[in-house]
Amino acid sequence: MNESASTYSNNDDDSTDFAELCNRLKRGIPQIVGLASLGLAVAAIIFFATGQFQNVTTSTRIVFSFPGFERGEYPDKSKFQLDDLRSPEIVAEALKRKGFDATQEAQSKVRAALSIEGIIPDTIIKERDKLRLNGQTPRPYVPDEYTLTLSLSRQFPLTSRQRELLINEIVSVYQEKFTRTYVALPLNFGKAFESLNEADYFDYELVLNQESQNITSFLTQLSDSGRAFRSSRSNLSFSDLSKQNQLFVQIHLNETLGLIRQNGLSKDRQVALLKMDYYLKTLGDEENKAMEEEKVVQNLLKQTQERMQNYVLGVKSQASQQRSDSLVIDQGLVDSLLANDANNFLVRKALDASLKTRQIQSEKAILQAQRNTMETFIKSDAAQKTEVIAQFQKSLENLKVVYGNLINNIRLTYEDYQRQQYGDAIRMSMQTKTDSFYRGLAMAGIAGLGIGMAAGLGLSLVGHSIDRRQLT
Repeated sequence: MNESASTYSNNDDDSTDFAELCNRLKRGIPQIVGLASLGLAVAAIIFFATGQFQNVTTSTRIVFSFPGFERGEYPDKSKFQLDDLRSPEIVAEALKRKGFDATQEAQSKVRAALSIEGIIPDTIIKERDKLRLNGQTPRPYVPDEYTLTLSLSRQFPLTSRQRELLINEIVSVYQEKFTRTYVALPLNFGKAFESLNEADYFDYELVLNQESQNITSFLTQLSDSGRAFRSSRSNLSFSDLSKQNQLFVQIHLNETLGLIRQNGLSKDRQVALLKMDYYLKTLGDEENKAMEEEKVVQNLLKQTQERMQNYVLGVKSQASQQRSDSLVIDQGLVDSLLANDANNFLVRKALDASLKTRQIQSEKAILQAQRNTMETFIKSDAAQKTEVIAQFQKSLENLKVVYGNLINNIRLTYEDYQRQQYGDAIRMSMQTKTDSFYRGLAMAGIAGLGIGMAAGLGLSLVGHSIDRRQLT
């Protein structure tokens, strides 16, 4: 009888009395509610007390998509760096445009608070992990989307809206810089007449002929890459612009330069002759240097070709022998491949050196003919007629007008083409947002509420209650 009672007592002790637990929870409801309220209040007070010293995060997302970015390069092959987005000139310009404090101290704080991090999708991480598990080395991955974050103290003198505007302006200034560099025409393009303000008349031929060649080369390159493109503003294609340039040279440029050469026009013919003599001497020095370089390259090319024949004969003789051993790398074949690469390299170098020499010789011949013409006018002591100068000035004014229209058409067409190419090169993929103070307060309150409720539940379940008489 005693043994059965003892067994029953042990089973009763090991079992869980859910009814008792429920009664404890019911009795502890005031305690649970009180501790939960206390936790909520304490968490809110702590957040209010420390919130003024915490940082506020303002962020957005930026997508880069221009040719060469996948290789970490700008369109001009220069290295792409994320710090370009937070460079001192970008930050300073953004602060000035928005009318914010743009002192050196403020700029330093803003730059230090800016951070840029790449966004890597989970699928990319999984794929790269699989490659590593299989013993393969994944290729370097360049993210195309980045998070731009501004983390400043809440006491910093900028409201949430102002911080968002600052982030947007920083991206806008960076986009404008990219546009000036890769969309707009180079600053020195179309500035031929600005460089001729104080120049003598004979300089016009040198400068304007070189300008015409640059425009022709520029339009030829664009015609190859944008055959089907037509500008919406100028309604011209690059092929149309090439024809305009040809007409500009044939009709207007040749007329003006012809008047200069035919009449020996110059502000001071003696000074012009001295300048031509010095330029001829400079071209002569460049010609001698180019010819020496061409000679060296030609000698190296000749030696390489002689050695290459010996390598080829050696490879043929070794290939005719029957071998029973395993396949190995033949030294003669390696030497032949190296000789072939060296030969191709030297052929290109020889061609470049030869073209450079011929170009200098051509410039020298043109300048020499121009000098002979000027010397003839000096010896004959022919005066420059007023009517000829007036005719030249009229032709020059017409030339400037036509040249300006041509450059303007090129600029409009080129900018439209580049905007089409780089329209989405840099764009924001997310609206800029700032972490809310009240959201942080709510999260802190929820955390305090949860801690207080957990403490109240624990105390109630163990049967301990806080009596008001104990508190007093």
